[in-house]
Amino acid sequence: MNNDPGGLAGFRLTHRTRTDELGTWSSAVAADGRPGSALNFDPRLVADPATRERLVAAVVSDRRLAQGGVTGLVPVADLVAAQGEVWLLTTEPVSPAVTDLLSRTPGVPRPDAGSAATVLAEVAQTLLAVHAAGLAHGALHPGTVVIAPDGSALLAERGLADAIHGRPPAPERDVAAWASLARGLAASWSAASPGAAGLFDRAASTASTHGLAAARDVLLAGGDLLPPGFATRDRLVETIHRWSSDGLRTGGGQLAPAPPVPAAPDEGDIVTLLHPPKSGDDVVMRFGPGVPVESTAVRLWRAGRDSPLTEPPSGRLRVPAARARRRRRRTALSSAILALMVVAALLAWLLRSSPAPLEVTAMKVIAPKKTQGCGTAVRIRGVLTTNGSAGEIHYQWKRSDRKEAIKQTDTVAAGKSSHEVVLLWSAKGEGSFTATATLRVLSPLPKGKKLQDRATFTFKC
Repeated sequence: MNNDPGGLAGFRLTHRTRTDELGTWSSAVAADGRPGSALNFDPRLVADPATRERLVAAVVSDRRLAQGGVTGLVPVADLVAAQGEVWLLTTEPVSPAVTDLLSRTPGVPRPDAGSAATVLAEVAQTLLAVHAAGLAHGALHPGTVVIAPDGSALLAERGLADAIHGRPPAPERDVAAWASLARGLAASWSAASPGAAGLFDRAASTASTHGLAAARDVLLAGGDLLPPGFATRDRLVETIHRWSSDGLRTGGGQLAPAPPVPAAPDEGDIVTLLHPPKSGDDVVMRFGPGVPVESTAVRLWRAGRDSPLTEPPSGRLRVPAARARRRRRRTALSSAILALMVVAALLAWLLRSSPAPLEVTAMKVIAPKKTQGCGTAVRIRGVLTTNGSAGEIHYQWKRSDRKEAIKQTDTVAAGKSSHEVVLLWSAKGEGSFTATATLRVLSPLPKGKKLQDRATFTFKC
């Protein structure tokens, strides 16, 4: 029997808990002393055996991502079942999440614009890797973006909501959620930095129109709008440290009484829902109380694997020699026809005309004619004319008040001969000055041709 009421498959549950739409998260300590977390799924959500099958598949996919080098996900230790309950165990804490840091806590410094940029860039990079694998997060929001002790951003609950609700992966939903997160951080952590807030809003708009890769590039190109040294994560690490130290304290500085430790099932009833594949076979076996019996497909697979290959008894299932010869002739004829079809298709593919590569053939930069006030972002548009092919356009904006150019890359689809790029420009201070925005296309261009245009407008502060 398990004498430790907080023990669960080698993890000791502790006093911190929080509830979300999937169930109750508890802080935990693994057998080797490392901090982790445990999610007790709401039993109503995982009562259906098919739902548990999908949860297992989601966790297995997470493990494959980790084996493939994706480091931006909270690592899962196990998925276990006991007495009708299902628990997810992780080897990293799932707190604090961004939602914890959005609320003001006395004595805890608020993350700044540099912290927001770090979180957004790392989340975008992780989502790109997840989407490249044909998967999606499915429930990205401030509560599922976890900040590790070193200040890095990790994604929790990847694929779990989709598995529970039986939804197919939808990367476009992740992109919209990332844009919403960017705008939320612009309004909170970047409130004191209008330039950074404008950068995050521009990245959010870019994500919605051109995807996460382009949005990430916008963030990386806007480093001059962020606090110095933001890439070191110093402010974020300080915030995490203070939050971890003060998170259990009351307003008077005394330790708050610990809530009851969540009751865990008896260790003797706990079984894993995961089993490592054997001999390279990509098979996940599930067993234990409350776990559905193996599927028909798995039973058929095992039957085919374990049955010895023997000769059928004499007189049973024997095919007459003449019939066997006719079958072999039909098989050979079918193979020859199939080979001819493959050759014909290959020749047609080789002979067909390849589409012309993308080229930008003309451009125009448009700025507002009226005098612009300070404190607001001025929108300068660049209209690029192309030959209608698909590909990537590399270009740069140059502002007359800065030395460094802003390099960006956009992806365009086939069939469109016009593409618009945007520069947002804000100013502060007193007086007035003439601003010039110069747009230059770096590639792809017709051989020997250069494309550059500029537009001028006036700021009056």
